[in-house]
Amino acid sequence: MNAPVSLTPPRTAALPLVIDSPHSGTDYPADFGARLAGRALRSGEDTWVDRLYASAPDHGATLLAANFPRAYIDANRGLQDIDAALLDGPWPGPVSPGPKTELGIGLVWRLMAGGPIYDRRLTVAEVQGRIERCWRPYHEALEAALADAARRWPRRWHLNVHSMPDDSYVRLGLPDKGLADVVLGNLDGRTSDQATMDVIARAFEACGYRVAHNDPFKGVEIIRASGRPEAGHHAVQIEVKRSLYMDEQLEPNAGFARLQAACDTMLAALTAHIRSQL
Repeated sequence: MNAPVSLTPPRTAALPLVIDSPHSGTDYPADFGARLAGRALRSGEDTWVDRLYASAPDHGATLLAANFPRAYIDANRGLQDIDAALLDGPWPGPVSPGPKTELGIGLVWRLMAGGPIYDRRLTVAEVQGRIERCWRPYHEALEAALADAARRWPRRWHLNVHSMPDDSYVRLGLPDKGLADVVLGNLDGRTSDQATMDVIARAFEACGYRVAHNDPFKGVEIIRASGRPEAGHHAVQIEVKRSLYMDEQLEPNAGFARLQAACDTMLAALTAHIRSQL
């Protein structure tokens, strides 16, 4: 496997803005050992999301992306989010599975595409190896970027970027309804101020996209760890609807350029807001 993380520093005057894409990786390790293959195995990817935000360094932001796939190990889960049903033995550390683990999508995914990913149980050593080779380097890189911003400026901003399936409500076991084009999550106000949410929302809305706040995605482990608005640390999770930019073959569709331009517009608005706050 290649390097687990790609990091692009600012290409212009740096700002305290870090953008991370934990689920856009497509580098499948040889030791995956999955029963699934092809698009079924890739269905968990936020494919191309890092490309949607490729202009971030031109706005002074640091851009971080995982190269390993989400199903191999999910960088947006905590280390205690262990799925005991996936393992061939007891986990040697603390275990605190969350609701996503019950759906088979914990730290290491067990289910995908309506069935099991593996025809076997994983060894504890396999999962520990994935943590050390992938999860830990990703978080070390993200934490270093966030810490650098906190050292250099009195405030910092963090965008955790994703894509969402059009049937997200059904997949989450919720009553189905129309999914917004863009969902902004800040754990119901616990990880960012409202001003940051409003700047992001207005920019996407000005580009013709419908925006929802914390419905159905509020944010998970990464923004929970980084967002402390009372300390000037603002973290927002951004989900964009996959059909807006990608087809069923996981290739960019006719809407890709428009959504990429909207992301650039949002970054310009957010960085202007950041400059006004510093």
